[in-house]
Amino acid sequence: MAARGGQEGRDGRRRGLKVAGLALTGALLLGAGAAGWAYWHLNGNIQSVDINGALGDDRPARPVTVPSASPSASPVPTGALNLLVLGSDSRSGEENRELGGGDSGGARSDTAMVVHLDAGRTDATVVSIPRDTLVERPSCPLPSGGTTRAASGAMFNTAYELGGPVCAVKTVESLTGVRMDHYVEVDFAGFADLVDALGGVTVTTDADIDDDKSHLHLDAGTHHLDGTEALGLARTRYGLAGGSDLARIELQHKLVKALLEQISATDLLADPARLYHVADALTGSLTTDTGLDSLGELMNLGRSLGDLDADDVRTLTMPVLPAPSDPNRVVADQPDAAELWESLR
Repeated sequence: MAARGGQEGRDGRRRGLKVAGLALTGALLLGAGAAGWAYWHLNGNIQSVDINGALGDDRPARPVTVPSASPSASPVPTGALNLLVLGSDSRSGEENRELGGGDSGGARSDTAMVVHLDAGRTDATVVSIPRDTLVERPSCPLPSGGTTRAASGAMFNTAYELGGPVCAVKTVESLTGVRMDHYVEVDFAGFADLVDALGGVTVTTDADIDDDKSHLHLDAGTHHLDGTEALGLARTRYGLAGGSDLARIELQHKLVKALLEQISATDLLADPARLYHVADALTGSLTTDTGLDSLGELMNLGRSLGDLDADDVRTLTMPVLPAPSDPNRVVADQPDAAELWESLR
């Protein structure tokens, strides 16, 4: 019975990720199929940026892949894939400010994760890049036609502040040497709406959190968080010991796992109204590159993740050391960081 229970648990997690991939992308079509206006509304929610057009060929090369010779090969993509996922406060200024986001001075991105899907899409690695990392920030093209100024020893998150998604991608590719196949930006306020639509998430914290800036006050222990609290957990820093960005990243990794577990436990396909609510919150929070800016393209990505097990999602942080020039900043710890990025090429 124990073996059967373990298998059922694995099957449940696998079905859960299929819901994550299919229900939140492909099944958007099913949920909206009864009304064409719903499809167009969800499709229109997604904003996009032409990353490839802006950066051209001045990027790391794409890995060479050998196409399958089998005539029965599945049309679902199965090759390795790298995505840059950012959390930002760019889309809903007033709501983001109420949730502890940026002021009118401009959009910010304090959360950056490189998501690597292995060939076959059955394993995933999520690597966080600390916002306080000092990097060589390249010159980036601007929508206005100008360029940003290159800078040495610049904080990583200034790339997005100054040059938006295009500069964020170019800076990550310069830092890692890894080509980003896609870009996904999740608006902080939209993330809170998504968590609420899923019914909240359950997270265990190892220490008390008392952070007025992120509006989060929690005793150590297990908590079921609503959207505002989950967002506070993702953003909290000053309520943690030492105010460390690395400690915040650890909480973000816990939140990623909690979201996967909540999606696994939520039977969206059995509740069309809730499915639509989740789909609306999800698409309303996204800015993507032009290769993922439609429900059909998101559906294709989601279908390719159908065999990804939650236990095979690994979370880690780019190896860093305190910066010699500033103990409040970090730099990549070499050669460990380079070896990590090499493994994801």
